[in-house]
Amino acid sequence: MAKAAASQNDRFPEKAIFKEIRKRDGRVVEFEPVKITDAIFKAVQAVGGSNREIAENLTWQVIRYLRETGYAGIVPAVEEIQDAVEKVLIENGHARTAKAYILYRYRRTRIREAKSELMDVVKEILVETNRENANISNSPAAKMLQIAMAASKKYYLSNLLPEDFAAAHTEGYLHIHDLDYYSKTVNCLQIDLAKLQREGFNTGYGYIRPPKRIASAAAQAAIILQSNQNDMFGGQSYPHFDRHMGETIRSLKEQPGEDEIYQAMEGLVYNLNSMHSRAGAQVPFSSLNLGTDTTPEGRAVTKAVLEAFYRGLGRGESPIFPNLVFRIQEGANFSPSDPNYDLYRLALKVAARRMNPTFSFMDSSFNRKYGDEVAYMGCRSRVIGNRHGPEVSAGRGNIAFTTINLPRLAFESRGGKELFFVELDRMLRLAARQLLHRYGVVSRLRIRDLPFLMGEQLYLGSEELAPDDLIGEAIKHGTLGIGFIGLAETLQLLIGKHHGEDDEARQLGLQIADQMFRRCQQFCDEYDLNFVMLATPAEGLAGRFIKMDRERFGVIPGVTDKEYYTNSFHLPVNYATPISDKLEIEGAFHRFCNAGHISYVELEAPPLHNIDAVDRIVRIMAAADVGYGGINFPIDECCSCSFSGVFNESCPQCGSTAIRRIRRITGYLSTDDRFNEAKRDELKERRPHFAPPEQQ
Repeated sequence: MAKAAASQNDRFPEKAIFKEIRKRDGRVVEFEPVKITDAIFKAVQAVGGSNREIAENLTWQVIRYLRETGYAGIVPAVEEIQDAVEKVLIENGHARTAKAYILYRYRRTRIREAKSELMDVVKEILVETNRENANISNSPAAKMLQIAMAASKKYYLSNLLPEDFAAAHTEGYLHIHDLDYYSKTVNCLQIDLAKLQREGFNTGYGYIRPPKRIASAAAQAAIILQSNQNDMFGGQSYPHFDRHMGETIRSLKEQPGEDEIYQAMEGLVYNLNSMHSRAGAQVPFSSLNLGTDTTPEGRAVTKAVLEAFYRGLGRGESPIFPNLVFRIQEGANFSPSDPNYDLYRLALKVAARRMNPTFSFMDSSFNRKYGDEVAYMGCRSRVIGNRHGPEVSAGRGNIAFTTINLPRLAFESRGGKELFFVELDRMLRLAARQLLHRYGVVSRLRIRDLPFLMGEQLYLGSEELAPDDLIGEAIKHGTLGIGFIGLAETLQLLIGKHHGEDDEARQLGLQIADQMFRRCQQFCDEYDLNFVMLATPAEGLAGRFIKMDRERFGVIPGVTDKEYYTNSFHLPVNYATPISDKLEIEGAFHRFCNAGHISYVELEAPPLHNIDAVDRIVRIMAAADVGYGGINFPIDECCSCSFSGVFNESCPQCGSTAIRRIRRITGYLSTDDRFNEAKRDELKERRPHFAPPEQQ
């Protein structure tokens, strides 16, 4: 390269050569014509050319143009030289080459800006961990993880994603979730625990044989969740924990007693609140589905897990993980004559103290045909329909999902409903193409790239694949989710009211949901993949979209006058409404969101002494055709004396100000000090829902 530069410099008269140029950062460096030639020649090659001499001649014309337009004796800037290149290319009839050069220049600018932005992000992370995910701690390992995540995001936006996808994400029309893992792995999984404990597994350091005691089985259950979390970026769940653990118990030579089962399940809960994954940055996003297995062993497991949760951790603290999902099903546990009705009542008691379990409804209109096969995760994910194989939960999960900014479409439609639906269709198509692109990228991973997830055959369809085979044959059983945020604000922009205030707004909201659902079904047929619609669990996203829209459209009452957009189809958190009305309105949206949904009821305090009130809420959920629901209330715990209740600045028992405040965020529990700014603002505005007088 040095010889080429010298040779090229020799071709130009000394008077034509600028000695120096000014870089973008202000530094003045030696001027090298060969760098102009290299850039032009890359553009020539991009349009099929191969004559470097043309690029050299054009370089001379660029220098001459700059000299003739007043730059003789003046140090030109890089941007000025690039402007001159574009002009010379066009004037010499090289329009296609000029276009290629402009694209090359733009890509270089994107890469440069990404590097600069990355350095700013890294600087912030080194001070305080980013709160996009409330499960990530502020440890050194967490900071290293987030720096790597930030670098990955910048790389993918600048180098991998097609321009229309990158621009839509950057400009806030849609949000590509877990962008930092775009080409590395897939999202979440419902794990077949019985299979792994029946056959054994390998975490990479040796074979783990099938358990011989219940304590070993519970320890293995925690290890499996942790190991798979390291291969994925999303949640880990057991879809039939009671059934699968019951099978394992029946396979043991020595049958455990109730106390032994309890000790094992207590150990599992302890492990899942202390066993970190991702190099120590966080504990696994774990969920256990249980409640419908009526065998003695399955019942014993469910009872033990619930009792362990009720007692809490070492000093009675509320467990954050796993998220418990108690299945509700007539004939199994919902009526006094059902065999597991006692476990349902125990679940109500535990939920009244711990906010866990949440409740899934197997008899809802969209779950009923699957029996008790449907499983949820704490984040609300649901995977069941399958174009390529059995419609089961175990061995399947979401591949990736992308969220549409509904309020942005309403803003740009200027309140016009017809234009809004046109823009919605356009954005749905863009989101589908982006997910298809991501699917294509991830499908090229090999089994050995995900050694536990695929190598140990956790994913449906991976059983017959060799280490060097591509994972596409397995992940075709997964789902590609299109989510949405801010329906309430969208309706406010379109007709001046949200769906809790007005029946017309409610019908329009259902029309929007129906349109999205039908388009996802269309994409299923068009691409022969499992496209699904998701009620997005927005955490970091809750504040990202609204900040961008406020800068662009100003402060609009009821829309951008706060720090967050309302989650998916939910009613605004500060809207006072009866419990039954809230659930009736939101329940109508669950059937559209086949990738996952949840509705909450907010209470002022833990209903510790009113289990029947919790029962009434759960039954209202069932009647409203809710698929998945939870009951929220504040839990404050003193870190000094372990007193629990709801209190302000200090503990009323010992006066300590070291208070652990547990709240629910996007499905999972967390302490409020880990909430990001947007979610803290939302938390402050949450208002309790109330029962009508006849139900109080």
